[in-house]
Parts: sequence; C-alpha cells; structure tokens
Amino acid sequence: MTLATGSAMDMGMDDKSPDADDRLASLRDRLAVKMVHWYFSLLILTILPAIAACYAIANRFRVSVSLQIVSGIYSVLEALVLRFPDPDGHENKTSRGTAWFLMFFYGLVLLNGTVTEGTNIFLAKFRDSSMGKYSSRLAPTTYKVISVLIAECGFVKSAMNMVAILGFCYDDHIGQCNAHGIMGMSFIAYGWFMATMLVIPWLRVSRHKHSQEWYDSLMITAWGIVNTFTEHRPWEPWSHHDYQHTSMGIIFWACGMLGIYLSRGNRRSLMPALTLIFTGYAMGQHPQKLILSEKVHTFFGLVLMFGGAIRIMEISFLLHDKRSDPSGQVLSFQYLAPFALVLAGTLFMGANEEQVQLVVDMGADHSAYILIVASTACLVQLFYLLLLDLYLHLCGCSISGTSPYQSLEGGQNLEDTTNSISENTARQSDDHFELDDLSSLDNDATRL
Repeated sequence: MTLATGSAMDMGMDDKSPDADDRLASLRDRLAVKMVHWYFSLLILTILPAIAACYAIANRFRVSVSLQIVSGIYSVLEALVLRFPDPDGHENKTSRGTAWFLMFFYGLVLLNGTVTEGTNIFLAKFRDSSMGKYSSRLAPTTYKVISVLIAECGFVKSAMNMVAILGFCYDDHIGQCNAHGIMGMSFIAYGWFMATMLVIPWLRVSRHKHSQEWYDSLMITAWGIVNTFTEHRPWEPWSHHDYQHTSMGIIFWACGMLGIYLSRGNRRSLMPALTLIFTGYAMGQHPQKLILSEKVHTFFGLVLMFGGAIRIMEISFLLHDKRSDPSGQVLSFQYLAPFALVLAGTLFMGANEEQVQLVVDMGADHSAYILIVASTACLVQLFYLLLLDLYLHLCGCSISGTSPYQSLEGGQNLEDTTNSISENTARQSDDHFELDDLSSLDNDATRL
C-alpha cells in the first residue's frame, strides 16, 4: 500500500478509483456546453410545465396551453435532434426513451388543452349535443390531471439527463440506480404532498371525513405490499439486500394498516410518522462499500427520523390532534416536516454508488457533499412553495396578514372563502364551459 493510500485510510477516507484522472478528464470534455443544454432543458421541460400546471388547475387554460406549446415544440427537438451524451458519446436508452415519451405525451396534453379551451372544431360543432356537454365537463378535469403529470415527467427527465451526462446507470448499476431514483422521488413527492396539504387553506382546514394520516397510511400500506413481493426473486437465493428491502416492505404495510385503523373517524394518527422513523433507522444502518457512502446514508437516516419526530411533535404537542392551528395560520414549525422529506429524498437520490465514487474521485469529503445536496433540496422546496403561492394568487385568494400563507383570520368562514375563490375563478374562464377549480371538490366535504 502506498503512503497516500495509507494516509487516506488513516483519515477515514476512501481510495480513488484507478482511472479517476482519466474519468474526470472525460467528464470535463465539453462540460460547459452540456450544462447549458441541461439548464435550458430544465427551464423548458420542468419549470415551464410546472407553471403551466398551476395555470391549468386555476382554470387559466389559455395561458397554460400557450406555455405547453413552447415545451411541446422543444420536446420534439429534444427527441429528434438534441442529445445528452455521456463521456463515451452515447446517451443511455432510458433518457432517450423518456424524450420520445414526452414528445408524444405533449401531443396528448395539447390536444386535451385545445378541446378544453373550446377552439376545437368538433367541440364547437357538437357543443349543444349530449356528447358536447359531456366533453365540456370531462375535458377540463383530464387536462388538469395530465398537466400535472407532464410537469412531473419533466422533473424525472431532468434527473435522467444529468445521469446520462455523467455516464451512470449502465450494466450492473441499473438496479441500484432505479432503487435510489424511485425511493428518492417518492420521499420528495411525499414532502410535496405534505406541503400542499399545509399551504392550501381549504385543504388544511377541510372538514373531510378522513384525516390526512388515513390517506398517508393507505398509501404506505399499498407501497409496502408492492415492496414485500417484488424485492426478492423467488427463483434466486435470499441475499442481504433482499432481507433489507423485504423487511422494509413488511414494516410499511404493517404500520400502514395500523395507521388506517387508528385514523378512522377523522382522527389524527402517529403511525405514518413512526414509519418514517423506522425506515430512517433501518436505511441509515445499511452497510456500504465506501466510507463516504455510509456517512451519507447515515445522515439520510437521521434526516428521515428527524422528519418523523417533527411530525409527531406537530400533531401531538403543537396542534393537539386538531386539523390545523385555531388561528388559521401556518406556523413556522410546520414547514420542517415537509422539508425533511424533500431533503431525505434528495440525499437518497444522490447516494447511489457511482455518484458517491465520483465525489471520492474529485477529492471531496462527505460534509461538503451533504451541504451541496442540502442546498439543492432547499431550492427544490423553494420552487414548489413558489408554485403553490402562484396557484393561490391565480385563484384570487386574497389572504390578509404579513404572510401569504396565513388564512381565515378574523373567523372567516371556510365555505364562504372557498366559494368566493371558485366564483372569482369561474368569472375568468370561458363562458361556454363549466370549468370548476379542482379545489371545489372539497366544498362537498365542508358541508358534512
């Protein structure tokens, strides 16, 4: 062992890969051009569709369709012309296939958006028929749903583009990449869901017959059942990896089923938060090949456990098992749990073995890498909160107070607030259609 290697081991650092210098040199080749392409793709296929989805959900269909036309044109160019080559000059099949999928998906979105806007010749001709009336009701709902889906697909495509540029996820690394990508994005989606339920006033104070934990537990149960029966191949012997992930699936559906039972009758439950704590502990204890990877996984586990503990304190000690704070405001403490989920998901996405080995080859340590990933999580959460703020603004939700996330101050009635938002939005929609805001679905719940 050389002196440098021995020194690295004594300091608790990993050894660089034998071809580290050549690998870094190949990555730096035309890196500036590739990153400009990636940032432009991020803007057109992720940020722009997300803004368009906000306009679509708020019944501003003309603006949303216009923005999606721009993204759709770029998706055609990305599928036919533009590439994200790895250091060997090839783009992986998954990134390429996603580009083609987005192109056809945008065709469907724009078709649905055209029908919704009312400029389609068929709808204009048969508007007074039963088919035309049915289409006028169905088209807006489907358009809102697929507008959100196309924005999420753009988020996935941006992540795949970076994977393609770095040359990751080939051969034996595909399974590990898929596991980290799917689980990481799932944690981020869960954090976004919690943020949505927190920030949107008529969701936060809704008198729906089921509490949020009932839906959380239902989702956790379904996810656990899938993991239990898919992580191990019956024709192969059990491995360390199989035991880890199958047991995680079991704890998911077990905690989820208990959570469904405890949250019946619109009661709050701590089981989803406990599931996060169990998961964080287990995943933080998984042994890794690299020291840096083990430290990143440990920090990921701590963040996930922190998110679960914060959620327990919020429900039990801050809200006292109520749906929201009696003041109608969002308390600063309540933002911690959603952010912890987003941070955990971002950490897990960046903890795959190839990414960690690249960090080692660059000579960085775990603390520097964790700070960069945490900075990314902050920007991701900031972007999503801005989208929610934009949606509230488009809905005409004029909320008094120093914070745009305060609501229902002065004893204002929730049902009157929601109805006034729907009326303001309806006046801005096409006169020929009944384009109800998605948030109006909760009006039925408020009457219970």
